[in-house]
Amino acid sequence: MTAYLITSVSIVGAAPTDLLIRDGVVAEVGPGLSAPDAVAVDGAGLVALPGLVDLHTHLREPGREDAETVESGSRAAALGGYTAVCAMANTSPVADTAGVVEQVWRLGREAGLVDVQPVGAVTVGLAGERLAELGAMADSAARVRIFSDDGHCVADPLLMRRALEYVKAFDGIIAQHAEEPRLTEGAQMHEGEVSTRLGLIGWPAVAEEAIIARDVLLTEHVGSRLHVCHVSTAGSVEVLRQAKARGVRVTAEVTPHHLLLTDERAETYDPVFKVNPPLRTAADIAALRSALADGVIDIIATDHAPHAVEDKECEWAYARPGMLGLETALSIALDVLGPEWDLIAERMSRTPARIAGLTGHGVDPAPGVPANLTVIDPAARRTIEPAELASRSRNTPYARMTLPGRIVATFLRGEPTVLDGKAVK
Repeated sequence: MTAYLITSVSIVGAAPTDLLIRDGVVAEVGPGLSAPDAVAVDGAGLVALPGLVDLHTHLREPGREDAETVESGSRAAALGGYTAVCAMANTSPVADTAGVVEQVWRLGREAGLVDVQPVGAVTVGLAGERLAELGAMADSAARVRIFSDDGHCVADPLLMRRALEYVKAFDGIIAQHAEEPRLTEGAQMHEGEVSTRLGLIGWPAVAEEAIIARDVLLTEHVGSRLHVCHVSTAGSVEVLRQAKARGVRVTAEVTPHHLLLTDERAETYDPVFKVNPPLRTAADIAALRSALADGVIDIIATDHAPHAVEDKECEWAYARPGMLGLETALSIALDVLGPEWDLIAERMSRTPARIAGLTGHGVDPAPGVPANLTVIDPAARRTIEPAELASRSRNTPYARMTLPGRIVATFLRGEPTVLDGKAVK
């Protein structure tokens, strides 16, 4: 295994130092290191972070390899600075059995670009009618610990209660797509001034907030663990704030696009801006940013949702909701939070790794720890060109936007997956 010596690099914003990677771990950290056998990487002006961890990635395989594969999504993740991703269950067939989650897990191991941790479905076929094989998935080689019907809400309160009770036995987590379906039937975008002006059926904030409030109470009653996917409204923030103050075991995520883009983007009728939950208002964005800073929202998760051309380049009403996110998430975080490196490491690496139970990830570079890390040039700026993305899909909402930061290198257990900004394999 090749050794790497990164010189004069700032570890999570600290004073510049040298960092030696050898035999899959960080061997030494300190100024003036010498390793003649190591490949030298000039880290002057660069920042080293623990490898990013995404709790919410859609890799589409099996079933929609035209939009993404485990390999192409893993490459996009590595180029975005990630060393681990959690692959959501809405594949075809649905990841609701031990066999399917093990297939995704093995595809991730074969690609070898990031650690792919499958998320299991809560209900059979995501249909919301009966529980999937939660125990079998937990006992499988994939060791599933997070379960979600993402893309669909577990709307039945009794079924949600049973799921929370079931996973409590092995300290699992139910990750909820919070959307009361009876309040969002036919919805096309956020319900508000813009939807009224455009004549589009609105997706009201209360459809999200009502489910979060219900699930917080169920979680508190059961004493289990709840994770709320893609929080998007100021009202949801307040529900979560009160729940955490009571000690409820709830965590929450926000996506990069909900931290940056408003519902006004729908005025162009460009389907790239159609997403679920929808883009909200500037007031919601302000509340989400504040909640992310103070910890009411625990993490940034991409909800990377690749779609084939025919599913996006069509009329707004028929377009599939979702956006790419893996290759731009760190840049959006830097744009939104500024160079708050400790906060970025906490929200994009340490905490998501802890929630998912991913041992060896989310650990700051230090002697003896697995060398899962990313190196970023914060001074660089890059213009996003969809054709240059590693994903098989092109539905990025940041096309031709100039964003801060460039991933220079990513290491997975000491092996480079990205060097000099380019994928190694």
